Amino acid sequence: MSRPSSSALFYTAPMTAERRILPLPALQPGEALVRTEFTALSRGTERLVASGLVPPEEQARMRCPLQEGDFPFPVKYGYCAIGVVEDGPAEWIGKRVFVLHPHQDRFVCAASWLNPVPDFLPSHRAALAANMETALNAIWDSGVSAADRVVVVGGGLVGLLVTALAARMPGTEVTLVDLNPLRADIAGHLGAHFAMPDHAPKGADIVFHTSASAAGLATAIGAAGPEARVIELSWYGAKPVQAPLGGLFHAGRVSLVSSQVGTVSPGHAARGWTYSSRLQAALRLLADDRLDALITETLPFPDLAPAIPRLLAADAPGLATLIRY
Repeated sequence: MSRPSSSALFYTAPMTAERRILPLPALQPGEALVRTEFTALSRGTERLVASGLVPPEEQARMRCPLQEGDFPFPVKYGYCAIGVVEDGPAEWIGKRVFVLHPHQDRFVCAASWLNPVPDFLPSHRAALAANMETALNAIWDSGVSAADRVVVVGGGLVGLLVTALAARMPGTEVTLVDLNPLRADIAGHLGAHFAMPDHAPKGADIVFHTSASAAGLATAIGAAGPEARVIELSWYGAKPVQAPLGGLFHAGRVSLVSSQVGTVSPGHAARGWTYSSRLQAALRLLADDRLDALITETLPFPDLAPAIPRLLAADAPGLATLIRY
């Protein structure tokens, strides 16, 4: 009798991917079998992985929890899966879950990796939980509060989720800064203003930078007011980055703060927040119908591998790409 199998995406060479058939391991006590409904393509991270450009010194940190294979290739990579538990512990069967798992139609994992999806949250939007978790951690790191003047430089998915969260706070004045004028409509949809880099506001209380570019970092520092905080969410890998640390930055005592989702924001960790409770908070924060506008393409899993060069191109249009199973 043949073992049940699954189908998974593997990156096999620069900007090349393929679907592979994998046998499903026999279920062990404390494990669950999950049937995937959606995964989300993490453009920035998966572009680096698909390009084979993960620096050797960063490979341990870049591993996703349920990755298979090693960098550069072949590697099964990803961390945004929504599915339904088909077998395993009785209390989980039939439940929708979020799992930090790569692109695969059915998979087995430890039940400890399962995160329940609230009944009020549709599965397609729940697939954005990892990105919302990054945005939430940055909000915590920033200390942003009511009535602050906030600037977000970089209108990708994470930047727009930060924009949405900051704009929900009472009295905040939030401006999204991006090179793409088409981001103006979605900024307004989320309750924020919009500006091109040459017209970025000055004197902000809190600035978030998400563009992963030296020019964007310079714009972010230039938007900060005296004693303001610039929260850097970008990941540059081994790439050196120039930053204007004279002038306003130095004289104005501006703080440049790294925000990284791999660690729970220290103040919240000290009060008992964990990776699990932060993820549950991120799922609750996705209960906002306006965020559906961030999902700009959904394609069936069989079409994913040949579409990788297009989806992960540096100039790829759109925002979040979901894979439907």
